[in-house]
Amino acid sequence: MHSSSTSGSRRCLYSRFTSNLPKFLVIASLAAIPFHGSNANRIQSAIAPTSPNKLTVVTVASPSTVLNQDDFRYGFGYDLVYKYAQSTDLQLDLHVVADNDTALQWVKQGKANLAMTTQPIDEIKSKRLRAISVSCDHYSILSQRGLDHNLNWVAAKSSPQIDRAQNYLCDNQQSGNLQQLASFYDRNVVSEDEWLLLNKMLHKRMPIYRASLERTAENYALDWHLLTAIALQESQLNPQSVSPTGVRGVMMLTHATAKAMGVHNRLDPEQSIRGGAKYYDLMLQKYQDIALPDRYWFALVAYNMGPGAVDKIQQQLQQQGKDPQQWTMLYDYLNRHQAQHGRYKQAIQYVTRIRSYLERIKTNSDFVEV
Repeated sequence: MHSSSTSGSRRCLYSRFTSNLPKFLVIASLAAIPFHGSNANRIQSAIAPTSPNKLTVVTVASPSTVLNQDDFRYGFGYDLVYKYAQSTDLQLDLHVVADNDTALQWVKQGKANLAMTTQPIDEIKSKRLRAISVSCDHYSILSQRGLDHNLNWVAAKSSPQIDRAQNYLCDNQQSGNLQQLASFYDRNVVSEDEWLLLNKMLHKRMPIYRASLERTAENYALDWHLLTAIALQESQLNPQSVSPTGVRGVMMLTHATAKAMGVHNRLDPEQSIRGGAKYYDLMLQKYQDIALPDRYWFALVAYNMGPGAVDKIQQQLQQQGKDPQQWTMLYDYLNRHQAQHGRYKQAIQYVTRIRSYLERIKTNSDFVEV
């Protein structure tokens, strides 16, 4: 994944390869647009008083709130509060603390506008704070997706955010946006039994390919765990994988894409991993004006379906008056049209499973031992 730095030190590979790509891969020139608000997305550790221009939110890292590993900062709760901050023209200032008691203390002491917590309601009330259900009391929206239905936003009873936040959350529930976000972050996408089998396979194959994955990821400023998750979804790290449509190798490259990426032998693991990383890097460059974490998912859909298909969907969204830069809009479009388009269904499964693999890899202490 891309560094959060805005210094411009990360080398750009896009322009180097665009002229050599086949027609279906040629994509528009990219302006030098800095990453969307490295400040807006940041998770800080310093304690500071709340600011009128910021929405200061405190939470505990969990499967229902935020993945806070390495440079990755995303999750159901994170996306929800980030979009709320956008809707109020405030800069999100998100802090991750060790436990829910600390999070509530921040709100009590005026160090945060909101706490995002799964603390029992009785304990919240005992601190004379007010809890707002993120599902607007439709708890099954979360529970059926394996998310914690007790997830609440907590604020001081006198906070001006109370009514605004509650209206925002209930509007999201009524519009279906909350359901779409919960669907994407569904924790049942990969069952425990399936993950156990995959984990056994990883312990067998990772010692063979780990060095190549780490080295290639470093060359393209990607996170090697993300590159591993893509390879896991593509081929389960099997260099001999071949699909009925002719894609093959660890990263399941088409002949045309492999040629464009300088891969001469798709069944060579080193070449395949390098070609897949290079192509994903190009997709990240194409969507560099889209805010993180949405950019990761756009780039994965483009990797799976081709950037041209994503461009067409974005045009449709634009014509419908929807924001074509929002992942929830693209995801909703794919979801609503998947019955008529098998590729859309495949793309949804592709991205959600890679997201799930990435979270399990990042939070699995055994994985670093592989």
